[in-house]
Amino acid sequence: MEGAHVRMQAIVAGLVSAVVGYASSFTVVLAGLRAVGATPGQAASGLLALCAGIAAVAIFLGLRYRMPISIAWSTPGAALLAATGPVPGGFPAAVGAFLVCAALIVLAGLSPWLARAIAAIPRPIAGAMLAGVILSLCTAPVRAVVDIPLLAVPVVLTWAILQRYRRQWAVPGALVAAVIGIMAHGPGLSGAALRPSIELTAPALNLSVVVSIAIPLFLVTMAAQNVPGMAVMATYGYAPPLLPVLVTTGLASAAAAPFGGHALNLAAITAALTAGPDTHPDPGRRWIATVALGAGQLTLGLGAGLAMALVLLSPPVLVIAVAGLALLPALGSSLASAVTEPEGREAAVVTFVVTASGMTILSIGAAFWGLVAGGLTALLLHRRTPPALDANRSRPVGVTR
Repeated sequence: MEGAHVRMQAIVAGLVSAVVGYASSFTVVLAGLRAVGATPGQAASGLLALCAGIAAVAIFLGLRYRMPISIAWSTPGAALLAATGPVPGGFPAAVGAFLVCAALIVLAGLSPWLARAIAAIPRPIAGAMLAGVILSLCTAPVRAVVDIPLLAVPVVLTWAILQRYRRQWAVPGALVAAVIGIMAHGPGLSGAALRPSIELTAPALNLSVVVSIAIPLFLVTMAAQNVPGMAVMATYGYAPPLLPVLVTTGLASAAAAPFGGHALNLAAITAALTAGPDTHPDPGRRWIATVALGAGQLTLGLGAGLAMALVLLSPPVLVIAVAGLALLPALGSSLASAVTEPEGREAAVVTFVVTASGMTILSIGAAFWGLVAGGLTALLLHRRTPPALDANRSRPVGVTR
């Protein structure tokens, strides 16, 4: 019979992963939702909806498959929203794009060919697009140190020290430092709306917003979250059924969208916290951690009003700075995947430059045009390498009849 101590170890691992995942990127989510037109109440509602969706999906999949299948919101997707900015039709049009993205995730689960097509996107181009999307956010800590040094310097120093000694707590620690600074220099939380809010937003479909948000959001969620999430699970010996996972997260994303949630997906970073041997000595019992993660996320989601109040009290550049610190590892890994391989490097650079430019053409944002430009460059520069010829025979080496 499983000992109480070992079971508690798994529960604690799940709760820690919930805290780390939430504290590391909720500022990115709120910044992204606000950027595409959400009011403070709608942004808080979106954060709560995402937490509830994570809880429901993580608990369901954990119990159904007895695997530590960690679920998270799409942090790269939130960064995409922050980089996109205001869209035609405002937040209702953004919610419509969220629903289209959710439908594409479900379709990927129902149609294996679509999931394979996403996985077939060249890694350099996918990495370059993500790097271009999050670049402006990752430079925010530098701007904050220059603009508001009294608030920003302690945040960056806290992050740097914890990055050296307790890496997983670096961003949560920076967030704590930011909160202390906000409370010390701000008016306090008196009068702020701290209760969790649920606001329903009727979706509106706008073609340019679908192209600017829904398609890039779907692509970054698949390429930067679901695919790495499966890789992390495989590292620890798990092979969760991808297609049912996609259908489940897609349906949950669709349910969260009218309340302001943008997208749910497999977790990558927090998956390492729940699927590893430190969670439970028995791999068949580590699913307990993801059930605890779900319960923890739901509890944290009830504090969405408090999170939004803190963001409103903070100088905007400080909020973006904390988000930028959270995204630095993603920037590093995406740049590495973009330029490590010589084959396709030029196309990746074009993708990165166009995406990072932030340009808008035909009301369609830079992430889409970056993919287009990178894809066209790859086609233009593609050279078919002739097979090596055997000196003794006039046919390619290794070719059989």
